Amino acid sequence: MKKEGILIVISGPAGSGKGTVVKILREMIPDIGFSVSATTRAPRPGEEDGVHYYFMSRDDFEESLARGEILEHTVYCGNYYGTLKSEANRVLAQGHDLILEIETDGAMQVKRQFPDAVAVMLLPPDGKTLEARLRGRGTETDDVIRTRLAKAKEELVLSEKYDYVVVNENDGAEACAALIAEILRAEHHRPARMKHVTDPFFH
Repeated sequence: MKKEGILIVISGPAGSGKGTVVKILREMIPDIGFSVSATTRAPRPGEEDGVHYYFMSRDDFEESLARGEILEHTVYCGNYYGTLKSEANRVLAQGHDLILEIETDGAMQVKRQFPDAVAVMLLPPDGKTLEARLRGRGTETDDVIRTRLAKAKEELVLSEKYDYVVVNENDGAEACAALIAEILRAEHHRPARMKHVTDPFFH
C-alpha cells in the first residue's frame, strides 16, 4: 500500500498574512504539491494552458461542476475559478501533500467532498491587529476596510468547522509556517494514514 499525500487547506481573513505564510511553507517543504487551477477567464499574454491555469469555456466549467468534478470554486469578476478534483487526486496519489490557499467558502466545499482534508484557519492575534494591518496597507478606502472587517467576522464564525486555528503574530510568519509544517507532520501519523505500515506489517 502506497503512502498518500494530505490535502491541506489554508484560509483566513484578508490581512491574516496567509499568502506570506504559504510562500514560506512552500520553501520549508520543497516537494509539497502544487495544483493548477481551472478558470473561465481568457489567457493573458504568456500564459499557457495546463501551466498557469486550465482554461475552460463557461459551458465546460459548468458541466464539470454538474458532474462533481470540481473540488471547490468561486466566481470573481464574472469568471469561474476552481480546483479540479482530478488535479488534486493526481498530486496526492504521487505521495505529495497539497496546499490550497482558498477562501472559507471554498474550504467548506473541500471539506464536504474531501473529509480527510486538513483545514487550517489563519488569524491575526485580534480584531484590532487585523484592522491595523488592513489600514497599514494604505491601499484601501474606509468603506473597503469596513467591508473586509465585516467579512472577517463572518469567517470567524466558521472557525469551529476547521481542524486547526493558527495565530499569525506580528512579524511571526516564519514561526506560523513552522507550526503548520508540524501540524502536517503530525497528521501523517494518524492511524488512518499509517495503513501503508500497519496493513502489510506481518505479510
